[in-house]
Amino acid sequence: MAKFKTLDTTTEKSEKKSQPEGEAEHVRCLIIGSGPAGYTAAIYAARANLKPVLYEGLQPGGQLTTTTDVENYPGYPDGIMGPQMMEEFKHQAGRFGTDIRFGYATSVDFSSSPHKVIIDEKKVIEADSVIIATGAEAKYLGLESEKKFMGSGVSACATCDGFFYKNQDVIVIGGGDTAAEEALYLSGLCSKVYLAVRKDYMRASKIMQERVMNTDNIEVLYGHQTKEIVGEQGVEGVILDNMGNEVKLDVKGFFVAIGHKPNSDIFRDYIDMDDVGYIKTKPDTAKTNVEGVFACGDVMDSVYRQAVTAAGTGCRAAIDAERYLGEKGL
Repeated sequence: MAKFKTLDTTTEKSEKKSQPEGEAEHVRCLIIGSGPAGYTAAIYAARANLKPVLYEGLQPGGQLTTTTDVENYPGYPDGIMGPQMMEEFKHQAGRFGTDIRFGYATSVDFSSSPHKVIIDEKKVIEADSVIIATGAEAKYLGLESEKKFMGSGVSACATCDGFFYKNQDVIVIGGGDTAAEEALYLSGLCSKVYLAVRKDYMRASKIMQERVMNTDNIEVLYGHQTKEIVGEQGVEGVILDNMGNEVKLDVKGFFVAIGHKPNSDIFRDYIDMDDVGYIKTKPDTAKTNVEGVFACGDVMDSVYRQAVTAAGTGCRAAIDAERYLGEKGL
């Protein structure tokens, strides 16, 4: 769930800049990315004496660090703040001996073993096994008011945050299957759900559209684009533009459902992915098409995208890595 970026190597300057410096460091297990998936993989790998090295990425802790209350993760009956939860994951991983470092992967070479990963454009890591836990980023509209109310009424996950708006009015932005699913989920919690679709039609599948249309407390607003989110301490309303006409709605929750982008670009030359960029893993495993490279968390999960499922796949990746290293005598 951490943010990673791909280097632009289209110019001589950037190519020169990306050349690694110094001797390569060899590790048995390298984990790229933090968040529930990366930290859980680290906990299991460390307990298996794999001596894992974990690079946290540009956003240590991943997307949960932008979340306020987390109430749907087992073991926290009174809920917990997202940043605090990730600190506890990190502390637990460190307690068992994980070497946790700040830095981000800028390029990789998975053409031979050990696998090479370049950190911060200069440091070379040679790893017998690699666990990719770079996560995915929710796409947002880019409004200043959207940033202002992030975690205070603005969300990209109805399953995560919908409960906080029980019996209140909310709005979902988007016109695809994800937006339809979010609206349907919220309809079971909220008094009224507006679904603002930018175009004059929905891109969602026919069956999803039918479910939306047959839900009494969902109102679809075609041809509506968001101009601004308003409020004081939190979201209190939204201003929409409908063909030049301004529409004001009183809502307490603003849910963006226009898609996610997995942080997988630097692996594209070696790892099999779907059209969006989600890493493909072999059924019931964390194994990718490259031997010794594993993937977990939101970078390979386009369906659930929950902290608890990410942690589960992190466990899977570490166990798969441990077995791989054992079989190879590494």
